[in-house]
Amino acid sequence: MTAHDRTIKPIGQRANVLRMTEIDKTFNGAVVALRRLTLDVNEVDFISLLGPSGCGKSTALRLIAGLMRPTLGRIAWEGGQGKDDLGVVFQEPTLMPWATVAQNVWLPFRVRGQSFRSVQDKIEEVLGLVGLEKFGGAYPRELSGGMKMRVSIARALVTNPRLILMDEPFAALDEITRQKLNDDLLSMKAQTGATVIFVTHSVFESVFLSDRILVMAARPGRIIKEITVDAPYPRGIDWRTSPEYAAIARETSDTLLGALAPGEDQ
Repeated sequence: MTAHDRTIKPIGQRANVLRMTEIDKTFNGAVVALRRLTLDVNEVDFISLLGPSGCGKSTALRLIAGLMRPTLGRIAWEGGQGKDDLGVVFQEPTLMPWATVAQNVWLPFRVRGQSFRSVQDKIEEVLGLVGLEKFGGAYPRELSGGMKMRVSIARALVTNPRLILMDEPFAALDEITRQKLNDDLLSMKAQTGATVIFVTHSVFESVFLSDRILVMAARPGRIIKEITVDAPYPRGIDWRTSPEYAAIARETSDTLLGALAPGEDQ
């Protein structure tokens, strides 16, 4: 669960993890969810997919996760995809209510036939990473919304995946909890060396978290601009209140407004 032993390189010098090339996704032969989406995901990237509802952000995550296949185009993992390569965090924590926190985190190992005892140290380590080391025996009904989401993040992290997909994980939380989890997510990423693709509707969240923001437009779903955030990590209140943060947020917001314009198929 410790960070990979490597120096974080500039964006253009990082090794490739995943490549999506000219991806189209059409549903029922008529609804164009994605059109010609091309994306290189590199090691330790934090990429936000930002755009209006219906622009295909979640569809892109499902394609990467292998939950559906593209209509056209190719998705390729550098070196091939292994069983430990992917962790997923959904909008809802999707915890098993009858299982303890530790048992919920054990789930990825359980489905592979690994006993709780054999991975208990990993479970305890990741619970410490998300600040829940004292709650392994608690049940979901005893947790706040933010704590439930931490369990979901721990479950995604516990196998130390190459890539973590996060689909608006903090959207239902209050602003204070959301900002705290944003801070903690960056801390966890620094400690694990993970690569993250993060879906959000929030301009401010995307600018705070990301080193690459991909602004998408709908109908058809497509990337209209990539915005690079060069601010160094770790980031905190000084970054949130800086003129540089405000300038990138304005650029991102203006681009997002442009994404609301009619697309080529309208």
